[in-house]
Amino acid sequence: MRMYDVILKKRNGGTLTDEEIREAVQGYTRGEIPDYQMSALLMAVYFQGMTDHETAVLTDAMAHSGDMMDLSEIPGIKVDKHSTGGVGDKTTLIVGPIAAACGCHVAKMSGRGLGHTGGTVDKMESIPGMRTELTREEFIRTAKEAGITVTGQSGNLTPADKKLYALRDVTATVESIPLIASSIMSKKLAAGSDCILLDVKTGSGAFMKTVEDSVCLAQKMVAIGMHNGRKTAALITNMDIPLGNQIGNALEVEEAVRVLRGEGPADLTGVCLALASEMLYLAGKGSREECRRLAQEAVDSGAALQRLAAMVRCQGGDEECIFHPEKLGRAPLEAEVKAPADGSISKMDTEGIGLAAMMLGAGRETKESRLDYLAGIILKKKTGDAVRAGEVIAELRASEESRFAGAGARFLEALTLSDEKPDPEQLVYARVTEEGVEYLEKG
Repeated sequence: MRMYDVILKKRNGGTLTDEEIREAVQGYTRGEIPDYQMSALLMAVYFQGMTDHETAVLTDAMAHSGDMMDLSEIPGIKVDKHSTGGVGDKTTLIVGPIAAACGCHVAKMSGRGLGHTGGTVDKMESIPGMRTELTREEFIRTAKEAGITVTGQSGNLTPADKKLYALRDVTATVESIPLIASSIMSKKLAAGSDCILLDVKTGSGAFMKTVEDSVCLAQKMVAIGMHNGRKTAALITNMDIPLGNQIGNALEVEEAVRVLRGEGPADLTGVCLALASEMLYLAGKGSREECRRLAQEAVDSGAALQRLAAMVRCQGGDEECIFHPEKLGRAPLEAEVKAPADGSISKMDTEGIGLAAMMLGAGRETKESRLDYLAGIILKKKTGDAVRAGEVIAELRASEESRFAGAGARFLEALTLSDEKPDPEQLVYARVTEEGVEYLEKG
C-alpha cells in the first residue's frame, strides 16, 4: 500500500478499505509514515468525511494500537461513561457511585482538564492522598471492592490516538466529527467495559455548540460502539449554563457529595439522575422508569455516597473528606462579583465563565500549568434569575489577590442582562441509541 494512493483516494471522496485504514494507523504509530503524509490524510478526512463503517474501522485500529484492558476478573456488567467536557461537570463523581450502588461495576479512565473545561482526575486529586495512577492489579481490586474505580489513562492504551490528536491539534483538523468520534471511542473500547454511556454536551461551554451537531457526533459514536459489540447510548445535555453552582476542583467534589446526600442543586441532580438511569438501563437493570427509581433510591439510602467513599479509601484518599467535605479546605482569599445593573440574567457564556475559573487557578492554560485545587467560583445567580444592581452574583476564591480583577471582569463579560426573564432551560435535549434519535420534552 502506498500512502500517496490512500491520501489521493480520500481527497477525491473515495471510501477507504479496512486494510488501507488499518495500515495507515499502524504505519503512523510505528513511525513508518511521516507527519506530512498523515496530516494530508487527516485534512482529506476533514473535508470529505468518513462513512460509519470507515469510522468504526479507524476506531478499532486506534484502540488496538496498544494495550486492551481485560476486565473479565471483575464480576457482572462493567459500565463506562464519557462526557465531552464542560464547566462544572462533576457528573462522573455522582453517576459512577450511583451505578455502583445499583449493582454495576464502573471501571473508568478519565482525563485532566485543559482551558475552560475541568477534568475528573484533577477533581479527584483535590482529595488529600487520593491516587489516580494505579497498577492494573490495584485498578481491578478497587473496582471489585468499591464497585467503582476512576483513574488517569495509564499504560500503553491507544498510542495511535495520542499521536493523531497531537497532529490534529497543530493542523487545524480537530473539528471533524469522524476524527472526534474515533478519538473518544478508541479509548472507550480499549478500556474494556461492556456498556458505554456518552454524555454529549451542547451549548456555549461545549465543543459542539448546537444540538444538531451534538446529535450527529453522538450518532457516530453510538454506531462505533454497536459495530464493535458494545451496548452504547448517548444523552445530549445542556452546557449553555454551568452545571451546578460550584466550579473548581475541591468545590466540585463538595458539590458532588451534596448531590449524593440529596441536597444538590436541581439542574445537576436532574442531569445526573438522567445519566445514571440510562447507564442502568444499558446494563439491563430494568425499564427506564425502574432504573430511574433505582438511581433515586441509591441516593436516598446513602448507598451511592458510601460507594464514593469506598473508592476514595481504596485509592489512598481521605474518605473523611466525603463525609465531611469541609476537610477539603478553603481558599485563603475571596472576592465578590456584583451585578452591574437591575435585570434578569438572560444568557451565560459558559466558556467565558470557565475561563474566569481558569484565571483564578482552577484550570490549566497549558498542560504545564499548576492547579490551585481550592480556587474557583461559587455561583449565586444563574440564567433566569432576577438581580439588583450591586447584588452579589458570584463568589470568587483564589490564593493570590492579583487574580481577582481579571477573573471578575471576565465573569461579568460572560453575562447578558435583559429586562425580560428567559424561558427555563432544558437539561436533556435528546437520547441517541441504536434505534435512532429521540428528542425529549422540556422538563
